[in-house]
Amino acid sequence: MCLRSGVGMKFSTRQDRDIPAAQMFDAVADFDRIERMLLRRGIETRRRAAGGDERAGWDVAFDWRGSRREVKLDLVQFDRPERIALDGRSQPLDMEVVMSVIPLAKAKSRLTFELDVRPRNMRARLMLQTAKLGKAALQRKFNKRIGEFLDGAIAAR
Repeated sequence: MCLRSGVGMKFSTRQDRDIPAAQMFDAVADFDRIERMLLRRGIETRRRAAGGDERAGWDVAFDWRGSRREVKLDLVQFDRPERIALDGRSQPLDMEVVMSVIPLAKAKSRLTFELDVRPRNMRARLMLQTAKLGKAALQRKFNKRIGEFLDGAIAAR
């Protein structure tokens, strides 16, 4: 039995801002700032590879619902100034994050942020099936959090 058939969850949002596309890309690609932001939220991050962005990977750890969660994130695509893709893997889930910056005008751009979560075991499959019951509320929270992330990234530049 294939655990991945139709059970994953996808979230996506589009965020338009009145800034040039290159400036928006630089804001969402500021990995040092993102690491500091996660640390302030109690999330431990450790960069696995030093050097250029193309080889970056992180070990991320946090406590959620009384258990320690660990995720390995790998930067699989870094195409300045338009696309960043990350693959994540934890014991129960596989994740893919794709951020794309689209210029709409000289001083206006759009960030599309997509998250695809897929189960790796039966327990995770059941968790995602249950989460689908509240997908609309989760999508609203996702949209809000990505908007806050983007606004914070832009303000920090």
